[in-house]
Amino acid sequence: MKIDLYAQSGEKKGTVDVSDAMFKVGTNDELIRLAVIRQLANSRQANAHVKTRADVRGGGKKPWRQKGTGRARFGSSRNPVWRGGGVAFGPRNIRNYSLEMPKKARRLALHCCLSQKAADSKVFALDAYKADTPKTKDFAAMVKKLPSGHSLLVVLEKKDAAIEKSAGNLPNVKTILVDYLNPHDLLTYDSVMFMEPSLKKAEELFL
Repeated sequence: MKIDLYAQSGEKKGTVDVSDAMFKVGTNDELIRLAVIRQLANSRQANAHVKTRADVRGGGKKPWRQKGTGRARFGSSRNPVWRGGGVAFGPRNIRNYSLEMPKKARRLALHCCLSQKAADSKVFALDAYKADTPKTKDFAAMVKKLPSGHSLLVVLEKKDAAIEKSAGNLPNVKTILVDYLNPHDLLTYDSVMFMEPSLKKAEELFL
């Protein structure tokens, strides 16, 4: 399969060959759904945390004697029934939301997302980006000349300060290392731009 290759000026230079096993596979919506759910679940943090009656300070002394007062019996003022007491069945920060998914299934879901983008002509490559100093204005001008749609995901082979700093202030552009390419970002952004060297590395990593 071939995808379009563009220059920094916005001119189309030609095409570049990509693997059919990665950019031309059938669609599996259920697999993609499971992969996205797994990714979001694994990024979730258990921040909500309450104290049980064992964690609340105080309450060591029995409020009143067991019998003879006519009142209900209590052993501690930190009982969940009391104001200032512990919370029963509240959220704790020991909860683990992470989900598992086989490696082959995760990769196939990624290939399905890339194939959908490629089928819609939403994937292209850029030969190189050169800038003396990082400048958002110059990068934004380049993006307008490319078939980027309303949002763009830029896939880098390695960290590139010129691109990352130039695109950092653009709300509709995100840069990501090819190592962290994932279904959620591919579905979130309208178009995907691979830096030409990142295509080869992607095939090495995910095939």
